[in-house]
Amino acid sequence: MSDFIQSELQNQVLNIYFNRPDKYNAFVREMALAFQAELDRASEDDNIRAVYVSGRGRAFCAGQDLAEAVDPNGPELSRIVSEHYNPIILKIRRCPKPIVMAVNGVAAGAGANIALAGDVVVAARSASFIQAFSKIGLIPDSGGTYTLPRLIGFGKASALMMLGDRVSADEASALGMIYKVLDDEVFEKESLAIAQTLSQMPTKALALTKKALNKSFSNDLVTQLHLEDELQTQAGNSLDYQEGVKAFLEKRKPEFTGK
Repeated sequence: MSDFIQSELQNQVLNIYFNRPDKYNAFVREMALAFQAELDRASEDDNIRAVYVSGRGRAFCAGQDLAEAVDPNGPELSRIVSEHYNPIILKIRRCPKPIVMAVNGVAAGAGANIALAGDVVVAARSASFIQAFSKIGLIPDSGGTYTLPRLIGFGKASALMMLGDRVSADEASALGMIYKVLDDEVFEKESLAIAQTLSQMPTKALALTKKALNKSFSNDLVTQLHLEDELQTQAGNSLDYQEGVKAFLEKRKPEFTGK
């Protein structure tokens, strides 16, 4: 495990923290691969029912550490994209557990787009998002050209990517980019509580919901309706569904197991 990624399993929530605070949690290869390993762990471990991702210090993640990108002995840009960021985004979207991205500070470049790939994205009021790529002559990566237009529309996404404007947390919420803004003084407590809530929900159904949402980006309506039928059948055969209905009829709080 790299020191650049800290993780802790707490009450069936895997808490993951980017831990290069002196570099605004900018990614280097060691950090990217360690984060991928934690996402694999989350997918494979049945004791993990939700994931929480945040940053140490003042930033969520400043994207790629440019010192590594221009180091003649470091990985080439093509390897950074194909081996670091593309796998991270795919692992986030394919993880069958709900992932809360808790943006505690600036999220720039790849850091912004990693955050936006989460299932529930919340931000501290002092946080901000920047599509910083155009500032250094690059295009947005880490799924940004796919995710952002679908969140806020083509025109807004195009402008933010080309101009590289800083978007405050409140503006991001108003645009529909993120789920919610939390006041700084309660940010960690309340964002962790969201992950804890998700971990106690019928996570089998949440995984199937995530699968349906992923497919909705490419399916037509008829295909999506067929998929909903298929996935609803799977959800209906789950123990969580049986428990949910029984608890409803018995007027008590359900105890879901994610099975």
